[in-house]
Amino acid sequence: MTRPRTRHRLPLLLRGPAALWAAFIVAAALLVVPATSARAADALLSQGKAATASSTENAGTPASAAVDGNTGTRWSSAAADPQWLQVDLGSSASISRVVLNWETAYAKAYQIQVSADGSNWTGVYSTTTGAGGTETLNVTGTGRYVRMYGTQRATQYGYSLWEFQVYGSTSGGTGCSTDNAAKGRPATASSTENAGTPASAAVDGDNGTRWSSAAADPQWLQIDLGTSQQICQVALNWETAYAKAYQIQVSPDANTWTSIYTTTNGPGGNETLNITGTGRYLRVYGTQRATAYGYSLWEVTVHTTGTSSTGGTDGGTGGNGGTGGTVPPTDPKNPDLGPNVYIVDPSTSQTDMQNRLNTIATQQHTNQFGDQRYAVLFKPGNYNADVNLGFYTQVAGLGLSPDDVNLNGHVRVEADWLQQGDNPNNLSNATQNFWRSAENLSVTLPNNQVERWAVAQAAPYRRMHLRGSQIQLWNGGDGWASGGLLADSKIDGQVVSGSQQQWFTRNSELGSWAGGVWNMVFVGTQGAPAASFPNPPETVVGQTPVEREKPFLYVDGSGSYNVFVPGVRRNTTGTSWGHGAQVGTSLSLSQFYVVKPGASAATMNAALAQGKNLLFTPGVYHLNDTLRITRADTVVLGLGLATLTPDTGLPAITAADVDGVNLAGLLIDAGPVNSPTLVQLGPAGSSADHSNNPSSLHDVFFRVGGAHLGKATVSLQVNSNNVIGDHMWLWRADHGNAGVGWDVNTAANGLVVNGNDVTMYGLFVEHYQQFNTLWNGNGGRTYFYQNEMPYDVPNQAAWTSGNGNQGWASYKVADSVTTHEAWGVGSYCFFNTNNSIVASHAFEVPNTPGVKFHNLVTVSLGGVGTISHVINNTGAAANLANQQSYVTNYP
Repeated sequence: MTRPRTRHRLPLLLRGPAALWAAFIVAAALLVVPATSARAADALLSQGKAATASSTENAGTPASAAVDGNTGTRWSSAAADPQWLQVDLGSSASISRVVLNWETAYAKAYQIQVSADGSNWTGVYSTTTGAGGTETLNVTGTGRYVRMYGTQRATQYGYSLWEFQVYGSTSGGTGCSTDNAAKGRPATASSTENAGTPASAAVDGDNGTRWSSAAADPQWLQIDLGTSQQICQVALNWETAYAKAYQIQVSPDANTWTSIYTTTNGPGGNETLNITGTGRYLRVYGTQRATAYGYSLWEVTVHTTGTSSTGGTDGGTGGNGGTGGTVPPTDPKNPDLGPNVYIVDPSTSQTDMQNRLNTIATQQHTNQFGDQRYAVLFKPGNYNADVNLGFYTQVAGLGLSPDDVNLNGHVRVEADWLQQGDNPNNLSNATQNFWRSAENLSVTLPNNQVERWAVAQAAPYRRMHLRGSQIQLWNGGDGWASGGLLADSKIDGQVVSGSQQQWFTRNSELGSWAGGVWNMVFVGTQGAPAASFPNPPETVVGQTPVEREKPFLYVDGSGSYNVFVPGVRRNTTGTSWGHGAQVGTSLSLSQFYVVKPGASAATMNAALAQGKNLLFTPGVYHLNDTLRITRADTVVLGLGLATLTPDTGLPAITAADVDGVNLAGLLIDAGPVNSPTLVQLGPAGSSADHSNNPSSLHDVFFRVGGAHLGKATVSLQVNSNNVIGDHMWLWRADHGNAGVGWDVNTAANGLVVNGNDVTMYGLFVEHYQQFNTLWNGNGGRTYFYQNEMPYDVPNQAAWTSGNGNQGWASYKVADSVTTHEAWGVGSYCFFNTNNSIVASHAFEVPNTPGVKFHNLVTVSLGGVGTISHVINNTGAAANLANQQSYVTNYP
């Protein structure tokens, strides 16, 4: 029979002489135990631990309810003798006290037993006159398992305990240290309420700063203690928005978690939990909020016994950035960002700043294939500066908003060095202004002046606010240009594209737009021109269906460096930063291994294995091993076009099939030994659903040849589902200092997509020798595609995909695919090695209703070569006589 969960406990004084005698015995025991010893052994060991029982009355009264810290839940057994309840403390402990909080159905006769193995038991307490109510028993014993073994019930019902609490100390410990093992350690969270409440604020030792989460369940805060620790106490200092139900969990690897404390009746305020457990990672895992808000902690304090288990270390000295397996720590207040980062603050001399900017600009002006890399970072403030960006240079603000940094002057790219056409005096060609970026700052133009951003591929203008009348995307005259990207930016005035052949604009706010040559695409952009493809060639998609913006480095109000990782947004228009709190998570730079030139792949992998993220400072990094990402939510962020070159024929980066991997700001440059892939997201056969937390790539560029000999079969292979690509240029070099030729820089495919529901924004793929893009997964979407077929095809026989086709399509959707959609896609040919070369079509797709393409263009550049059809057998030829061909919809 199931009885109601009434809470009826008789006072001890009403339970007769036996109860008075038991109380006397307990009191006497307390008198003979020194007070200091009792306090030293007073850690609660049982709460949240694994509990089992001989039986349960029903599913609503499990064994676990007696160790959950909630006096409103209970374990109850079948109505028979004997019965037992057992708790596994996780490791051997010295037991000093047991507290039994009985429900009405208590034990008249029972024992408290301990065991090392859960099989062989030793009694440490026995009574035949149990009093019920709350019984506090001082005992002495050692064991991993503790059991209440009932032999005679006091009522007709079974045995029933609201709580079974075991106190003591873990064996082999050295006492609970007063040091806070969590202070300053890397902290991550499931979410943050806003950028001002990062996870790091809960471990900074400052009770005036806090972490707070989104208003949803569940949420968690995780701390990396650096090495495996024996935890003896956790203190939680809650803000008003506290957890009613939560667990304290530990893990050796941040993947597999064990609960060492559980409650469903958290009181908030300051909670000090005497608990035991071992792990490198500790997590506060909230399952029920006490308020309508999220979870909010001023501080989490973790005390340990001072004993670490063997394992990796987080210490060591930096040296040249780590050349072995030892990972140097990062001081977020004063990080060493290496020799190629120039940080400007309001106290910097105006003259010194401008001289440094001019020096970098002069060095990088024509340095297309050099090894020099630079990042110029402005702390929040107002500056007067003229920034002329050359190759491999990033200029960025260090504010949380672009408007936190304002430059009165210019951040510009000029077309003034590359010859255009046959005239050696005409240097207005912008078609090779690659590899540079402006990010996260505002620019106020001088009166009556315009900004110039005359760029080609891999030159993002991202998260910018331009105050002024106009920005020109070419030299302003007769110069050629072939870009480009504008994303998450606000342009108060007009954007004039001029001679730009193609351009992609996403989630921006424009005063207005003028111009268009072949393929201009606008997604989620306010102030976009009217859709009018192909005349003018403007493709407009009203909302961005799913996106997350690029992570960025910033300095908070206390002077600490952090990386803000934007969250996923859906069905958006306009910028992510101009309309209230930004969605995302702030990570203290202490959670990053700051990689500097000279660092080894072994150190980078050691950092990844320890749960750290990577921040690459500007430089070229030669890898003798693959960087292996196995942890969800890992961030790998590059500054100053940091360049990774795999020298031994291995991939540069692989990622497991996990949530939320974020790669950003990197140039992956193939090495001299062929790599089967340069970057692989997810192993072959990946199948997990990552729709709630997709992995993403932002400003990740690939190069095969040009600077040196490079070979790679596939540049980027996406096997995981739900991946987002946010501006990528995959380039098999058609020119360079070295390593260029049909049989030299060999590369079959730029992008291969095997995962489902993969979305690409601003995808540039050029000159690969087979399908430039091969899409095998279902549910794919591409918003803007720019391609050039390989220039250097020697003859038609050397370049054919078979089945009667001439050449290879630029963009192939596999015959097995049933759903795929693309907007604003273009492919060009310039077969200058042999202008008789023909490609049958630029886009090759299955004829099925779920595969749809919108606004396509093919171009024969200068009429050099032929593309016979745009998509399958649809669309006129692009050739000498008819150099552009358009299709508005297929099918």
